[in-house]
Amino acid sequence: MREVVLVGAGGMGRAWMDVIERRPGLRVSALVDVSVAAAQAAARERGWDVPCLATVAEAFAVVEPPSMLLNVTIPEAHRAVSEAALRAGVPVLSEKPVTPTVADALALAAASEQQGVLLATSQSRRHLAGLRAFRDAVAAYGGAAQLDAAFFQNPRFGGFRDEMDSPLLIDMAIHTFDQARYVLGSEPASVYCEEFSPPWSWYRGAAAAEAVFRFADGARFAYSGSWCADGLTTSWNGAWRASTAGGSVEWDGEQAVRAQDADGAPQTLRPLEQAEGLDAALAEFLQALDGGPTPSGEIRANIWSLAMVEAAVASARSGAPVLLDEVFARAAEACVTEARSSGDDATADLVASWGGAPPR
Repeated sequence: MREVVLVGAGGMGRAWMDVIERRPGLRVSALVDVSVAAAQAAARERGWDVPCLATVAEAFAVVEPPSMLLNVTIPEAHRAVSEAALRAGVPVLSEKPVTPTVADALALAAASEQQGVLLATSQSRRHLAGLRAFRDAVAAYGGAAQLDAAFFQNPRFGGFRDEMDSPLLIDMAIHTFDQARYVLGSEPASVYCEEFSPPWSWYRGAAAAEAVFRFADGARFAYSGSWCADGLTTSWNGAWRASTAGGSVEWDGEQAVRAQDADGAPQTLRPLEQAEGLDAALAEFLQALDGGPTPSGEIRANIWSLAMVEAAVASARSGAPVLLDEVFARAAEACVTEARSSGDDATADLVASWGGAPPR
């Protein structure tokens, strides 16, 4: 039986609890939350008799050693929680974003490498049957030179998102950006982005954006999104179109994938039945712990999705294109400076040796 320390007993924490209950050979052995009462309430809901604690250190003192830690805290707490687990030799599966900044993500990538312990991010929307079918069709047609995603939704969240400076880009766009990397099988090189708010927006910050990414292989990915679009909303996974040498492929963000070559009639492709979402992300992580392939959300790979967000925000604020190499260089400099100031020369030396994005 694998023992899991789950940190964060809010809405997503409870969703992960359901996933773990569905998984044979896995059990939560400790619940951690800054509100111990919240952790206790979540445990009572499920009839679990497990320790409910306020810190990771307390959990590791009770469960020694756990097989893994699930980090479902708020983004601002992700680095501290994941770092504590890595330093203790405990593999981590973290909710997105792995950290709020690329600089913090580099520090975690360094900790993962130094300790030889796996850290991966659950980009659950990468694990969708429709997306897999879309990606496979794009690849069969020779790969996309032009990829477009439209995301139009109208959530009335209330709370912190309504007050964020860049709610769409920072809180949501990483899903679509990560999916684009998955479909194209390449990494971004640059981006030009504009963010804005329509006159009717109920957000304080910019809730709409238009961005064009250039990828290393020359492909272009165009993102058009809004969180204040009433009427004719898209799927929460967006609506996608890919143009390739062999034809065009569309995905409605759910199950419908259509493809057509230059001479044939449109075809509707049926996605294969397989695990999706959180269940698939967990399965991928556990397979890696058993010696299987490295998870797609492993920190050194996933950091590119986070960098796309940071680059898009930087472009929107500067009004100019931004190179991803520049984002990584600035982040590495900040990470090295922080590490040296705290006396962590090992981390500083490792990140400095990378000179930007960590090698894979």
